[in-house]
Amino acid sequence: MGSRLHGIIVKEFIQLGRDRLALTLMLFVPVVMLFIFGWAINTDVKHAPTVVLDQSGSVEAQQLLEALENSQYFDLRYRVRSQRELTRLIDDGTAKVGVVIPPDYARQLARRQARVQVIVDASDPQVATSAMNAATALAAERSLAVLAQTTAGPAVRDEAPPLDFRVRAWYNPDLVSAIFIVPGLIGALLMQTTVSVMAIAIVRERERGTLEALVVSPIRRWELLLGKIIPNLLVAYGQMTMALLVAHFVFDVPIRGSLPLLYGLSAVFMWGTLGIGIFVSAASRTVPQAMQLSFMTFLPSIYLSGLLFPIEGMPPGAQYLAAVIPLTYYLRIVRGIVLKGIGVGYLWPQVLPLVAFGAVVFTLSVLRFRKQLD
Repeated sequence: MGSRLHGIIVKEFIQLGRDRLALTLMLFVPVVMLFIFGWAINTDVKHAPTVVLDQSGSVEAQQLLEALENSQYFDLRYRVRSQRELTRLIDDGTAKVGVVIPPDYARQLARRQARVQVIVDASDPQVATSAMNAATALAAERSLAVLAQTTAGPAVRDEAPPLDFRVRAWYNPDLVSAIFIVPGLIGALLMQTTVSVMAIAIVRERERGTLEALVVSPIRRWELLLGKIIPNLLVAYGQMTMALLVAHFVFDVPIRGSLPLLYGLSAVFMWGTLGIGIFVSAASRTVPQAMQLSFMTFLPSIYLSGLLFPIEGMPPGAQYLAAVIPLTYYLRIVRGIVLKGIGVGYLWPQVLPLVAFGAVVFTLSVLRFRKQLD
């Protein structure tokens, strides 16, 4: 028995040694993933992109903005002149926080009745909670500083706060995490179906020897590829429809935008993910290899795209990685349509990267697939 067991163990090690790709994936990919996620994931969100509507222009308003910047929780990237411009930047996701300083802010502060409006994009509860807590703490700190300048000793504690940040949470005022997570899961489902299922279906045909039979048949190669793609697309759209129904009727996720627009832009996203699936199938010889390569593309997309953790909390290097992941842009599209009700006029900065990614990846993967069939 011992010699037989020893022989089986030796045989398995020999097979692992011959399959260099599978061995490399098993040994090194988990370590790389652990390094990337441990470095990138951070739930303490700082430097939230902030838009400012300063209607005062006073020295006191400038001091307040400097305090916001120095807190490191707000990155004052945009200055606008109207409420409409501020709303647009928050709607399209360019800014996560909006600060509105009234025209008579200096006079209000002198009377200890200053009111500043802080608008937070609450479609991401983690970013919203961090911004709201930071704003509340900053308002209390500034109030104490103002009181200390005019009031001495214990009387400071008896005074009403001279500065009040009126925080408004848009799109998800109750900060329900399901409203943020569930629409994003639609993108994860579509990617899983179009990458993993597509890759495994083609590799399984090759393992069984039926792919070669299809190649020598009268079926043209583009017909073979299209015949593989269309069923996966229909399954993905079916998953998407069921996910939307569950999101709306079970989790009370509001669907404020155009569903035809969402379905159309989903096709643009799946164009690129189907290309990834075809490329994985061309690089794999066995189904386990296809599953491992699919997992290697799927996992970074889940953790670095903003599906579970805010991109704003990641270091700059991780944000650059997020910028090359197609799911990053699709999540902004689906959340923008479902939660904010915005149209293509707001979404085109997210659509263009998906179109470019899909054109390049799908073309290269199809060319490689055709070359492999030759």
